[in-house]
Amino acid sequence: MKKEPENYLRGMRLVIWGAVALLLVWYFAPWAERELVRLTTEPRAVTARGDLAADEQATIQIFERASPSVVFISTRQRVIDAWTRNVTSVPRGNGSGFVWDALGHVVTNHHVIAGASEARVRLNDGRVYRAGLVGASAAHDLAVLRIKVPIDRPPPVPIGSSADLRVGQKVFAIGNPFGLDYTLTSGLVSALDRELGGPDGARIEHLIQTDAAINPGNSGGPLLDSAGRLIGINTAIFSPSGAYAGIGFAVPVDTVNRVVPELIAKGRYTRPSLGISVDVDVSRIVASRFGVQGVLVLEVYPGSGAAAAGLRGTRIDARGELIPGDIILAIDGKPVADLSDLLSVLDDYQDGDSVSVRVWRSDKERELTVVLQTEF
Repeated sequence: MKKEPENYLRGMRLVIWGAVALLLVWYFAPWAERELVRLTTEPRAVTARGDLAADEQATIQIFERASPSVVFISTRQRVIDAWTRNVTSVPRGNGSGFVWDALGHVVTNHHVIAGASEARVRLNDGRVYRAGLVGASAAHDLAVLRIKVPIDRPPPVPIGSSADLRVGQKVFAIGNPFGLDYTLTSGLVSALDRELGGPDGARIEHLIQTDAAINPGNSGGPLLDSAGRLIGINTAIFSPSGAYAGIGFAVPVDTVNRVVPELIAKGRYTRPSLGISVDVDVSRIVASRFGVQGVLVLEVYPGSGAAAAGLRGTRIDARGELIPGDIILAIDGKPVADLSDLLSVLDDYQDGDSVSVRVWRSDKERELTVVLQTEF
């Protein structure tokens, strides 16, 4: 009988302590909640990163060295109102470019400035200058502008080589895609010696194909190798949607380094010539008659390399019959099937170079040596 009071008292104590615990929880719960919220709003401790990877450091250095030489180009076009004859200037487009030398020459794509009445160049530091057109070559999609920068001129981009490029090399593109200034993208050389057809039927030859992201606005910007040297100028993309699809093209720097100095010096690029005239339709008809593919020589210009080498032009005999001239089959072993092939092959040479020309004459193939000239 004595145990019942003890059990009763033990039970009462448990009830009392339980009630006290609930009271404490009820009283301190808001404070605990506030304290928990306060703790969760404190910034978390930053985890130390350590050194950047070697390839990351190299990429950063490439961008930091090259970006001051990359420019943003905006163009405008003058429009005349047919009724009022008022002249207004409207935006036409924009693109990229880069500093070529210490004289203020800026290189970009021809299609960036084609049809524009004026152009402005914005430097990396925000300064804006009106640009004048020095020269352009639509066949190479290259143009040279000039700006007058009185002080703190940006440095020229270092020049590399494209002849020794290999598929798989890393490349870096800097430009202004969609107007987003100084964007860096990277990728690989995907292929070499590609060609693209232009709207006028002309072909741009020897292009570098890359998977580095190139979008509208990148045109005219530099394509760099892992040493930060210029190896090409971003010129076009292949995309059904008009945006990046993994295939971009760049004019190789060896072409740039051959064409740009002539644009600066003469305002135009003159391709080395054999010293002949041709006709596409007549060439096709006559060549097919003889069962060959080549370019028919219509006329040999006096004083030209072709005249000195003995190339024969097309003539009409005393009876009024057409006597076909030589049909050019190859130059230095490179087949010449049509005029586009002929121009493409000659574009790889310079004034004064000697080339071996294989021709079809009197049902036989002959080899002649011709000295190329730009003027004769």
